[in-house]
Amino acid sequence: MSLLELSLFVHITAVVVGFGSTFAEALMFPVALKLDNRHLPYVHKLQLAINQRFATPALVLVLITGLYQTSEGGYSLGDLWISATLVIVIALGGLIGGYFIPTDRRLGPMAERELATGAGEMSAEYQRSARGEGIAGGIAGVLIVIAIFLMVVKPGG
Repeated sequence: MSLLELSLFVHITAVVVGFGSTFAEALMFPVALKLDNRHLPYVHKLQLAINQRFATPALVLVLITGLYQTSEGGYSLGDLWISATLVIVIALGGLIGGYFIPTDRRLGPMAERELATGAGEMSAEYQRSARGEGIAGGIAGVLIVIAIFLMVVKPGG
């Protein structure tokens, strides 16, 4: 096995493990709501763990191995499919570190505090923030699928 083949294996595995797990997050919130609001703090803790322990390390591996493969594979960062995918990787990194992780750090304790009051219904602020996170998650999922498409099809390459 060549170093380039090993890099490709690590790259694909990181995408499957690190980003594949994030797609399950789209189900966690609605399932928790159907069961009982008291599950919402757990959902935020789980999403935080997935983003910190799977998605972030995967993103780093995808970036490093992708840059290596570009260099060793005779490609150029100027190739449309590579530069567009690099922009997507940077955008995903920004979403994970700048939005998803801080949002779950904030919403988890917020849900705990609101549940402790016994109100039964989550505040409008919580619901708005959770809805926003769901929308951002959908956008991130679409970006991941676009990046996979670009890597497979290599338009302009």
